[in-house]
Amino acid sequence: MPPSPSPLPPATPLHPRRRALLIGASSGIGAALARQLARDGYTLALLARRAELLAELSASINAESGETRAIAFAHDVTDYRSVPALLKEIVAKLGGLDLVIYNAGVTLHQGVEGWDPEKNRRVMQVNILGAMAWLDPIGEMFQHLGQGHIVGISSVAGERGRVRNPAYNASKAALTTYLEALRNRLTRHGVTVLTVKPGFVKTQMVEHLTSVPWVVSPERAAAGISAAIRKRKGEVYIPGRWRWVMLVIRNIPSFIFRRMSI
Repeated sequence: MPPSPSPLPPATPLHPRRRALLIGASSGIGAALARQLARDGYTLALLARRAELLAELSASINAESGETRAIAFAHDVTDYRSVPALLKEIVAKLGGLDLVIYNAGVTLHQGVEGWDPEKNRRVMQVNILGAMAWLDPIGEMFQHLGQGHIVGISSVAGERGRVRNPAYNASKAALTTYLEALRNRLTRHGVTVLTVKPGFVKTQMVEHLTSVPWVVSPERAAAGISAAIRKRKGEVYIPGRWRWVMLVIRNIPSFIFRRMSI
């Protein structure tokens, strides 16, 4: 069966289109990023597991833009085998690809005394294995093209191993290191790789916390990420003050850090 035609308006030399793929777009930072990128002039392929929320977001962006600016693809990032065919379909419908953002992530809370291997497995499958399933073929494609922009949404939680959520800390530490490796490999081929390290963002992930510092809205986080993309940065903390806080935390000796409750 031939692929269905793209609903996006065709690009022309006088009206070129920047094309972005956003993985994990249905809510929170992802939804705010989708709206921000549309305002920045991108046409978008939006991926998320929750098809209904994704369809509502795409319809809202298209209505605000006055044209088809976003197309939705329901996808679970743990369905690794479907990635090559879906990526091929997305590239065909967008007419190419300039920017890819991996924002999919979960944190399954267990508390200080919790031990749940199934939750740990799910966190690692989504947060790091899903990222690798998508960003490996995209990195290879951009390397051959000699251009492209990859963004991964990591976290300040990956800076140290903390008592409350070891699997989440480990998954974000792995993602940060993986993105650094991609950056070191791809920069020489003209590809930019940005690691985003948000602190606390007002999403479902922080609803269970009673007191958190410097909580920012998803819209503010999206604006900061958009600015970092435009400046072709390699790393950004959201908000920026976390860079200095993490510099201190990374250098706290382990025998002291293990006594802390953060």
